[in-house]
Amino acid sequence: MAIIIDGKVLAAKWKSQIQEQIAALSQRPGLAVILVGNNPASRVYVTNKEKDCAQCGIYSEEFALPEDAGQKALLELIDALNQRPEIDGILCQLPLPKGYDYDEQEVLLAIDPRKDVDAFHPYNVGRIMIGDYTFLPCTPAGVMAMLDEYGIDPAGKRCVVVGRSNIVGKPQAMLLLHRNGTVTICHSKTPNLAEITRQADILVSAVGKRNLITADMVKEGAAVIDVAMNRDEDGKLCGDVDFGPVAQKAGWITPVPGGCGPMTRVMLLQNTLAAARLHGKG
Repeated sequence: MAIIIDGKVLAAKWKSQIQEQIAALSQRPGLAVILVGNNPASRVYVTNKEKDCAQCGIYSEEFALPEDAGQKALLELIDALNQRPEIDGILCQLPLPKGYDYDEQEVLLAIDPRKDVDAFHPYNVGRIMIGDYTFLPCTPAGVMAMLDEYGIDPAGKRCVVVGRSNIVGKPQAMLLLHRNGTVTICHSKTPNLAEITRQADILVSAVGKRNLITADMVKEGAAVIDVAMNRDEDGKLCGDVDFGPVAQKAGWITPVPGGCGPMTRVMLLQNTLAAARLHGKG
């Protein structure tokens, strides 16, 4: 039976450490959260992030715009937040509402790279590529923290990442590569997926397809990291991994919920702390 990688317990540990570091700063870090429209999932995410900030001593300010506010109004808000010295990080909750001609790429480019606590700006992506970064995308950073906590060293290991998104798959592969893992990226066009995943010592799945990863696709004793968030026929949260059977075969496994999700949120706090230090609040 696999060791369960408990993201909730690890996130609580990180929050305690971040709280102590924030208390030692000359000024509180500030985070601006932009929410466009009334997407229920986004509303939950934003509320949870605001609770995390309050718990750790980060000043947070929410900016709620109607779904039809438009690209111009959104960019004007971002520009104003770029100029405010008390705001160290800017987070625009994605996805933006469909049907209103929002350009997410233009929005991400508008955020000052020194306040880009999601690490989506091309400047920060480029720094990740060369291994000289201030911010890391929150989910991949959370995965690396979990591997470290449980003594799973990527060095010399065969690492397989299923999913090639700019938010998770690609940066996750790069972080594993920086840690001397031998990395393969798979995706929807990869033939014979199971043949590749069975070679993985560390398998990260970030596709968003329930039960994509089954026990026959997993190497005995592998570390299986399930980044995805789906719902089953009863509406319960689940990931890409067929958890029960895979847990019988893997060496380590993350649950959904309670695995990567809490660590993703805590890495936003870590990035906001890093931004405050970058702005001279250390």
